[in-house]
Amino acid sequence: MALRHLRLIAVNIDGVLLNDTFSPVAHRFVVDLGGVYTAEVERAVLSQPQLEAAAALGVSGVTPEEVVKAYFRRREEYLRDHPVRVLDGAGALLGRLRATGATLVCYGGLGRSHFDRHLAPYAEYFDSPRYVCTDGFRPGIREIAEDILGLRCDQALFIDDVARVAEAAQALGAAFIGHPTSYEHSFQRQLMREAGVRHMVGSLDAIGERLLRTVDAEAAGRCL
Repeated sequence: MALRHLRLIAVNIDGVLLNDTFSPVAHRFVVDLGGVYTAEVERAVLSQPQLEAAAALGVSGVTPEEVVKAYFRRREEYLRDHPVRVLDGAGALLGRLRATGATLVCYGGLGRSHFDRHLAPYAEYFDSPRYVCTDGFRPGIREIAEDILGLRCDQALFIDDVARVAEAAQALGAAFIGHPTSYEHSFQRQLMREAGVRHMVGSLDAIGERLLRTVDAEAAGRCL
């Protein structure tokens, strides 16, 4: 299944290929600090550079660096009972994406070791550089498409679980498929609707040839 226009498919790691281990921790972290977890709070935290997300929480008496350390300590506790796992359908999805002939890369806010640890069995599906850490330039649409892969943004499709990425893709003319988390306290599905996301899926199996061809045609016609 060759695509006509799209030359790059970038897939987010956490929340798309791996289970969402960030939204539940963010919710608990904010509530335990005495805050109210709202759509605005979630928007300020997810798919942001770590220090910016920490600063946005406005925790008095501690530095953003200390907030980041506290958050990741809380995440390690969460992972004891809710370990990172590859989502159902991830391997089959990567096979379908690989068959399009487009360059395929993975990206996310954690370092390369996160990719190597959890997606090593699937590494061969991806093209160089295989994984891009976006913590320094989130959400990373332009940086991944133009700076790293040397393509135009309108030639790229991003598959992500965060509405902020959808908004950036829309602003830059990139294609987008949303895979919002099913976590009960998450606002991402709502935020994607508000952002006008056209294509949202509840499972990776839903990202099939028909949807990919539709998105490719929309990108070619500049009607995203």
